Amino acid sequence: MVAHFTPEKPVVSAEWLRSHLNAPDVRVLDCSWFMPDAPQTGRQIYDAHHIPGARFFDIDDVSDTDSSLPHMLPSPEKFSSRVRRLGLGDGHRVICYDQNGFLASARAWWMFRSMGHGDVAVLDGGFDAWRAAGGAIEDLPPHFQADRHFTVRPRRDLVRDLTQMKTTIASQGAQVVDARSAPRFRGEVEEPRAGLRKGHIPGSINVHYAQVIAADGRLKSEQELKAVFNAAGVDLGKPIINTCGSGVTASILALAQSVAGHDDSAVYDGSWSEWGKPESETPIETG
Repeated sequence: MVAHFTPEKPVVSAEWLRSHLNAPDVRVLDCSWFMPDAPQTGRQIYDAHHIPGARFFDIDDVSDTDSSLPHMLPSPEKFSSRVRRLGLGDGHRVICYDQNGFLASARAWWMFRSMGHGDVAVLDGGFDAWRAAGGAIEDLPPHFQADRHFTVRPRRDLVRDLTQMKTTIASQGAQVVDARSAPRFRGEVEEPRAGLRKGHIPGSINVHYAQVIAADGRLKSEQELKAVFNAAGVDLGKPIINTCGSGVTASILALAQSVAGHDDSAVYDGSWSEWGKPESETPIETG
């Protein structure tokens, strides 16, 4: 059976993946990622166990390593080179999953879409959902043929940089939604990355990423997600730019918005790691 999913529903269930894992066009990526102070790395947990055939996708490696900011989107050429090494190419349906919630799987989903690869989805509930569904696991490296052709068609509409954000704030041309916790958004606590100022982008709306995740670790339903954004004052019928600490949890909001019917949300790639720099002189609000 040939795998199939639609952009309007960019998540797949563990049961779906079990029945399509061996489909010739499906490729699975373990995108596990942890904050730098965590006791383990994504690579270590991947090496310990992963979905059979899954390749490891490292958002810190597939990034602009010349930037001082963490895991910034790489050039199209570098992205193409890295994913080709993983045996990914045109015609492949990419399924991203995480062993740490939705953190980097949503980021990887957004990265592929930003590079013009629309055949990408996220495993709802990640590795925990896979194991709960009785999915097999392995600790062996996958065997695959690398260097398949991968065509990049950048979607600039899904990415925002600092200059564009300044213009957006001045013109109020889009809603800015911040995925950080409420205390960080309000500037009541120190930022995890030392030296950053406290607060939020003026006029932005706070929707902590945990609000879109259900108690079982899966995304909330379409109707529940619509209710979450509506309650926060986010209009899913108007342009949205998501931000967070470093562009990771912002991608979770973009994924949730896509499930809720708003499929073209952008992510401010530099996020607070850039906006909150002391030397950037960008405006900040607190409270």
